[in-house]
Amino acid sequence: MHPALTALLAGRPVPLEAWRTWWDQLEQRTPGPARDSDRAQAAALLACLTTRLPDPATLTALTTSLTERSPHPGTPVDGSVNIVGTGGGPATLNLSTAAALTAAAIGIPVVKTGSRAYTSAAGSVDLLERLGITLTTSHTHTADHLADHGIAFAGPHVYPPQLTRLARTLYPLTLKPFGHFLNTLGPLLATVPVTAQLTGVSHTAPLDALRRLAAHTPARAVWLAANPAGADELLPFTDNTLHTPDTTIHLTAGSVAPATGSLADLAPRPDHLTEHFLTALEGRAHPTTTHTIALNAAALALASGRHTHWHTAYHQALDALADGTPRTLTERLRTRHQAATHA
Repeated sequence: MHPALTALLAGRPVPLEAWRTWWDQLEQRTPGPARDSDRAQAAALLACLTTRLPDPATLTALTTSLTERSPHPGTPVDGSVNIVGTGGGPATLNLSTAAALTAAAIGIPVVKTGSRAYTSAAGSVDLLERLGITLTTSHTHTADHLADHGIAFAGPHVYPPQLTRLARTLYPLTLKPFGHFLNTLGPLLATVPVTAQLTGVSHTAPLDALRRLAAHTPARAVWLAANPAGADELLPFTDNTLHTPDTTIHLTAGSVAPATGSLADLAPRPDHLTEHFLTALEGRAHPTTTHTIALNAAALALASGRHTHWHTAYHQALDALADGTPRTLTERLRTRHQAATHA
């Protein structure tokens, strides 16, 4: 049994070098079906991490051992941002994706990461697939998409390749049973060419642990957002707290957007997934949805450094939604995909 797994099972700290040798061993495994012993160790490792997060030093060493093996994403565009949540909170429509498109529509460069559904009806990747919007396949592709459209939806290339090797080792088992752990760490494992990132932290994710990890993510300024409703996005009808690298921002309910509405107003409509989403991008969904999207787009504008006043950014986002600019941008991205498919 590898020393990293032995230490984890015993509740002892796992140093960085032990994680490095774990990934080295995984990379050196011969191609073809995994041995039962390799599969068992990989499953035990993930099960242990999913059951209980390790101590802070071990968790930092783990994330460092993964991100240091990822290709460098290149120089980010100044004032560029990512928005991504940990998942696991109350079911809502795809608010972070809508906020990303709205922020891009008001001139904020956005590189959006995401995943398939773990607990929700549809994750951001599922939605984009249904919309016919292509994920980027490389850092160069991401940079080109961002230059052309002001937004790029990054594909799996932003995540450490060791995760793919781990999935191959587990086969025919899947990573789904470990989705909660992977979604929790995923936002901080992605190597994204942005200067800032807004990460919504649901009630199922360990906020304190993520705050410690965010402090060790020097490539971008990570803002972590949380609220008493347990959602992984900012909500206008409850208080929100944003932990930034420099300070803590307290947004009381009603301080930026109207404090009316409830989570029921934000509920997803799986049977009308794309139609409901596109309606929201025109500001024609429930008013609570419109205010929530605008509030999160404003947070992206503030995190980017391109805006310094919440109300100015929020009202600019509201105006964009009223004009349907985010939907127009979405349709342009869909058209481009369709043109490439038929070329």
